[in-house]
Amino acid sequence: MGGQTLRHWTAPARKRAFLDRLALGLPLVIMLAAGSVRFAGPVAAVGMIVVGLTVTLFVGWREAARHDRDWLIHSLDRRRADMDDSAALLFADQDMIGPLQRLQQARLFARLDDYSPNILIPNWHGRAILILWSVAVAVTAAVLLWPRTGEGPPDLVPSSEGLAMPPGQARLVAQNLRIIPPAYTGLPVRDSASLDARIPQGSRIEWTLRFDPQATAPKVATLAGPSPSLRRSGGDWFASHIANAAFLYRIEPAPGRKLVPPLHRIDIIPDRAPHVRALSPKGGVTMVAPGQRSWSPVFVATDDYGIATIARLRVTLAIGEGENVTFSDREIAVSGSGAARDKRFAPRLDFGALGFAAGGDMVVQLIVRDNRNPAPQETRGPSIILRWPAPKQPESSGLQGMVNTTLPAYFRSQRQIIIDAEGVLKQKSRIAADRYVARSAAIGSDQQILRGRYSQFLGGEEEGEPKAPTADGADHSEGDGHDHGGPPRQPASGFGAPEDVLAAFGHPHDNSPASSLDPETRAILKNAVDEMWQSEVQLKQGRPDLALPFAYRALRFIKQVQQATRIFLARVGPELPPIDASRRMTGKREGLASRALPIAPVAGQDGPAAAAWRALGEGPDATTGPLALDALARWINANAARLPDALALTGALDAVRRDPACASCRAKLRAGLWSAMERPPAHLARRRPADSAGQRYLQSISGAR
Repeated sequence: MGGQTLRHWTAPARKRAFLDRLALGLPLVIMLAAGSVRFAGPVAAVGMIVVGLTVTLFVGWREAARHDRDWLIHSLDRRRADMDDSAALLFADQDMIGPLQRLQQARLFARLDDYSPNILIPNWHGRAILILWSVAVAVTAAVLLWPRTGEGPPDLVPSSEGLAMPPGQARLVAQNLRIIPPAYTGLPVRDSASLDARIPQGSRIEWTLRFDPQATAPKVATLAGPSPSLRRSGGDWFASHIANAAFLYRIEPAPGRKLVPPLHRIDIIPDRAPHVRALSPKGGVTMVAPGQRSWSPVFVATDDYGIATIARLRVTLAIGEGENVTFSDREIAVSGSGAARDKRFAPRLDFGALGFAAGGDMVVQLIVRDNRNPAPQETRGPSIILRWPAPKQPESSGLQGMVNTTLPAYFRSQRQIIIDAEGVLKQKSRIAADRYVARSAAIGSDQQILRGRYSQFLGGEEEGEPKAPTADGADHSEGDGHDHGGPPRQPASGFGAPEDVLAAFGHPHDNSPASSLDPETRAILKNAVDEMWQSEVQLKQGRPDLALPFAYRALRFIKQVQQATRIFLARVGPELPPIDASRRMTGKREGLASRALPIAPVAGQDGPAAAAWRALGEGPDATTGPLALDALARWINANAARLPDALALTGALDAVRRDPACASCRAKLRAGLWSAMERPPAHLARRRPADSAGQRYLQSISGAR
């Protein structure tokens, strides 16, 4: 019974409270939406409406929720005297009250039925609602209807054409140039008193012109491309154009006038692509720290007009080592923070979620876009590498022998053999005796291979082992005057053997590696090989402590060989033509060809420009009358991208075309052509004329007196 009573008596009050707060909040939402449309655009206005309505509905719901049981008890006791300040008994459980209380409860229910719940409905905030709605209507009308900068009829300024038109002919007397940048730039609309402007790419420009007396067929004449059409509205003329490239134009009140209006220039500010740089980490390669489980690289992206809030992070994982490397690519959407033109991206990359583990590399690259519409520009930032080295595997005696037979020879050196021998010596007390001897013998095998490599420069005499028979066949025999060595040498077992097939089975003579060493260097190298032999013997017997002194001496000898200043290599001399001894010292020059190198002209693409430059000068190719400038105009259009100022050159050409006799116009065009033509990469220096002594010498050798 208590629940039904509560809903019956609170529902009207709750409804009135909710509608009252809604009536108070809606004017505020409308004013905020109107301001957003005016100053931030329709997208911001929609967002403001959503936020405002959400807040208003929440406030109305909270106000309606205040009308609960406590409110009802308090309101009944305050407004109904027949409740005897006992309205709380209406919601009491009969099992928890006494007989007198149950009797009073029945009386209260009987009295409650004589009234309607509408007596508890709260009043409207009528005055506040009226004021707020009036203000909202006035503010909205003012915000939306009040002309902002660049809207409505522009204020014209006097023209600065500077032409003295005859009386009765139309001339430009007032002007205005309105510039409407693309919406994505966020730049305001502006009016320019001058007809020359520098505008963002893709801007819409609008001309407002006034002529006196009124023109009949005025024209915005461009030097290249289509000309915008003028339309009349009242006493003014209007034209519009979307500028994606720079151009020159003039305002012609009427065609066929003798006085040519001056040229005006519209320059374009191109939209640059975004720039991305890595803020953290600084280096290109970063190592994983112990216990690290995530990574947060930081990028900064900048743009002239604005960066898109959402960028893409390309993550490339390389897991594995050697040939067993697997690659995977993915792209993650990341959001940036900060100002529109300078955003910061700091994604958090979890190793577990990405599958990044030890022995792999993670390469990240941020890909951002700007807000250009249409066709946003995309930029890929620098790549940053996070490296997680694989844990070192413990060595084993069996695996050690297998690795030693497969590693390339250049992975071992005399210094490495010393390091390995010292390492085995330090572990002598911690490993078994047989394993200690096996590891020492494995290092001895490395010493043997290294000794064989250095022995190649000595012809192999120090090996003391049999050599293979010569490969010369019948051309070599016993007693032919040189040593042929002993029986064939068996190839050494282990990695890197045989090192050289020619050294093992051939019989080189003058081109042997030993022939490239002088005797002193050869003797030092032989001492190094001898010390390696002694080190090898001790290592293979399991005594690295006795092998270390020999290994150190071998290293010192090798360093001396590396620092030797005289190492002779077999070289092939130039093949010069034979000298004709019969003509030496005779002075005969018959049949000798000229040694002068021909001077080849550099192939250039400035032919029309060079021809026009010569025609505009004072040389023999100069032209005082009208010039053929069509080829020059085509050359300017074709090379506009590399010219320092193509528009200025086009304007100078137009001035010469209209008035060929104008000396200043011709000089200006010629100067522009000189700076626009390509410079030759090099030039020939003119030989200095001979002085008096040189003249006497030339006369003497020529036989002149």
